[in-house]
Amino acid sequence: MEMIRLEHHGRVVEARLDRGVTNAIDLRVVAELAEVVQEVTGNPGVRGLVLSSANDKFFSIGFDIPRLYELSREEFARFYQAYNQTCLKLFTLPKPVVAAITGHAIAGGCILALCCDYRFIAQGRKLMGLNEVKLGVPVPYLGDCIVRQLAGMRSARDIMEGGEFYASDRLLQMGLVDEVLPIEQVLPRAIEKATALGELPAEALAMIKRNRVEPVESQILAHLEEREEFFLRWWYAEDTRGRLREAITRF
Repeated sequence: MEMIRLEHHGRVVEARLDRGVTNAIDLRVVAELAEVVQEVTGNPGVRGLVLSSANDKFFSIGFDIPRLYELSREEFARFYQAYNQTCLKLFTLPKPVVAAITGHAIAGGCILALCCDYRFIAQGRKLMGLNEVKLGVPVPYLGDCIVRQLAGMRSARDIMEGGEFYASDRLLQMGLVDEVLPIEQVLPRAIEKATALGELPAEALAMIKRNRVEPVESQILAHLEEREEFFLRWWYAEDTRGRLREAITRF
């Protein structure tokens, strides 16, 4: 793999995003992550997954806007559908998944973290947020549904309609992360959590997780195709293209 590095910690696999400093998401990152999820799901010797970053500046900045901006509508649709399907498989993976967030998790990168069962973030100015509205597009529907489950309707409203980034302590208050730790403790704590959960009876744990994620999955699948089409329409709207061009200059 080129964009994701794998490391084994006993029966836990760490998938380390390693695409430059920002870990920007394109089709190659999505394809490799899908491969990791499939391998972890089907390998009985793996009992948990930790998603991390190879650097401490960004967990992931989200979509690779400069690269994706140039795609045709058909090409971007292929990417966007693959991203949603991979996120959904990560969210419903029948084994514990823990995010070790040592850098900023922005937009599509934030959604990757939210698809994990637990999120441990470094203290200090490590930001998470969903700023899609400022680019002229809605939050991807899968992320929208998961945020509402985690944070509740009122906080979800503020998070998605405001499009702001939040520091670690505020994220903990809103329920988007589970623990705030010194940066050097984030990855060990994530591995420890995945290991402890992986030692529990696997079938029982999988069913408990299934009971938690299934209602959200059903909601997502009931409307996903329609919401994907809406997102695509706005991605190529004139106003949004202007906002994306401005974002590219800051990327």
